[in-house]
Formats: sequence, structure tokens, C-alpha cells
Amino acid sequence: MKILQITLIAIFCLAAISCNAQKKDSYIQLETIKLPQGFEIEVWAEDVDNARSLAMNADGSTVFVGNRQGKNIYALKDTNGDGKADKKYTLASGLRMPNGVAFKDGDLYVAEVSRILRFKDIDNNLDNPSFEVVYDQYPDKAHHGWKFIAFGPDGMLYVPVGAPCNICEPDEEIFASITRIDVNAPNMKPEIFAHGVRNSVGFDWHPNTKELWFTENNRDMMGDDIPDCELNHAPKKGMHFGYPYWHAGDVKDPEFGSKDKNKSAYIPPAKNLGAHVAPLGMRFYTGSQFPAQYKNNIFIAKHGSWNRSKKVGYQVTNVVLDGNQKVVKEEVFAEGWLDHHSQDVWGRPVDVMQMPDGSLLVSDDMANCVYRISYKGS
Repeated sequence: MKILQITLIAIFCLAAISCNAQKKDSYIQLETIKLPQGFEIEVWAEDVDNARSLAMNADGSTVFVGNRQGKNIYALKDTNGDGKADKKYTLASGLRMPNGVAFKDGDLYVAEVSRILRFKDIDNNLDNPSFEVVYDQYPDKAHHGWKFIAFGPDGMLYVPVGAPCNICEPDEEIFASITRIDVNAPNMKPEIFAHGVRNSVGFDWHPNTKELWFTENNRDMMGDDIPDCELNHAPKKGMHFGYPYWHAGDVKDPEFGSKDKNKSAYIPPAKNLGAHVAPLGMRFYTGSQFPAQYKNNIFIAKHGSWNRSKKVGYQVTNVVLDGNQKVVKEEVFAEGWLDHHSQDVWGRPVDVMQMPDGSLLVSDDMANCVYRISYKGS
């Protein structure tokens, strides 16, 4: 009987391995992705576990990928020039939610929950990487503790600190904020740049005005349709965007709104993006490969809802601004990771990043890959 049981288990395991292999081969379903006419999508890098935030080196020859669910940081290279990454380096393992990556002056910076790490001269040390701890005094709360990071036009590293809860009035001012830090200062200390930001996992600076724009994920448990997630504009330091008192500009929080009824004291969104869509990475498009109407537009990766009765998000959108940095409209640019009829999901966009040739990379932490969207002409 024991031999029979072992045989049956072996047969089951072989069948499971076969099924998993078939699932892996067919999991990425690019044929479902819809794009505007003339655009194409392909898998630029596969088998990148939990691919999250993106950064690249000075010439774009190396792409760095953060990780939230796992503990690794990756570097990807296209060594044979075929337009796809064929070499993957694991730069570090055993880190705590190393979601954020940024590159400056030859060095790679990585954000864990409470620490900022620096990999010096990373281009010349991909095979033998090591890091130093730049700063280790950020809060260690895991709730909204993963971070997107980027260097601003002022040379400072911008680091968000999410609220340590769904909705609360944090005891420490640094929570629900976007901070900035001078990574070369001998006695560095984070400075709060923007207040009242529940959870931002993506931001960029306007290519002309150099002013900060960021996405924000708003609170849960107020129903399917409120409050909207936000696209925000912070042209100067010290602005407050409403959390935890007001959401999406005019939605009074049922628990904390009565503590501060003056909603006019807070900065309303530049654009409401829809409830529970989870907007994450966003970048201004400055390239020349895409048609001229995309110049200086914002591409946003909407990761998708996790607690809505009918799923929304799971797409990349294009936000059009006018010459005065006012939002004209938001359009769907890429969709198809969600089947609206069956509600099945096979991928979740996380971050977007423009490559030197003007194509657009999109990371996916569910399909474990990075896509490349390019324009071939109509």
C-alpha cells in the first residue's frame, strides 16, 4: 500500500509540474492587451519575481527592478542587442520590501521599509555588488511601508512615508507624507515636503516647470465608489493634501472629517482617478518615438482594486495636460490584464519608465515580467 501511495504521489507531482509549466508558458496573455493604433507590446524581461519599481543607469543600458513581496533587487540588461533583456543579476537578497530604486551619479539607491541603501559604482559591480546603509531611521511600520523613491531636480532623494493604517490620525508627523533627504549630508535628516498623503507609490517632475506630481491611493472601506484615488500636483513645499480628514477633494472622512471641517485648507486633486484603482508608478513622457500628442503627458500604472465587488483598474492610462499644467483629460492607453466579463485577472501594472529610444517599460508584479510598449506607426 505504501508503494502504491508513493507512486500515486509521484504521478500527481509530475502532473502538477507539467500543469504549472503549461500555465507559466501561457500565463502572459499579450493577445488580450489593447493599445491605440500603431502601438505594440512585447515582453521585455520575464521571470522577474514580483517586478515593482523601475530605474535605469545613465545610458539606459541597465534597468533596476525593486521588489515588494520578495526580498531581492534585480538588474536587467540586453546584452545581445535584440531589444529584450537576456541577463538578470540579483544584486541583494534578504531585504525588507525593497520596493524603491533610484540611480544617481553612478550609484544605485534602494528603499526598504526603514532604510535607504546605496550600491556604489553599480555599473562596474553587477557581478559583485555590495551596499552601504545611507539612512536607517525611517519608521519601521510595514503597513504602507514599501516605498517608491526618485531624485528630484534639486538633487534630493524623495521618499514617501505612508500612513501606518487604512485610516487614522498618525501620532508622528512623518507618517502620511512625502519627504526628501540629502543623501550626501553628514547629518542627514528627512524633511517633509508634502503632508496629508495617505500612500504615494509613484511621482515625477514636470519636464518644463520641474514641479512635483504624484499618485495617491485613498482609503478603503467606504464602499465601491468612494473615495477616488488621486493624481496630485505639489509645486511647492508644505502643501497638505487632506488625509485623514478629506479625500478626493470633497469626501469628508466619516471618522476624522469632523475634526477638521475646513476642506478649503487642503489641496484638491489635479485629477480624480477612480475609486480603488490603485494608481502606482507615473512618469512624464518626454520622448520622440510616440506621436507628438503624447509629449509631456503623464502615463500612470493602475495596479487594480483588491476589495471592490467588481474589479477596476489593471491598466495604463494617459493624462493630458495643457500648457498651464491643468488636466485636460485621462484616457485608457493599455488594458486587457482584466477580463471585465469574467473578472479574471492575469497581470497588474506597477510602474512605467521611458527608455532612451522613447519606448515605455511597464512592470508587472503578478505576471512577474517587464513589458515594452513601442510605436510602429499607423
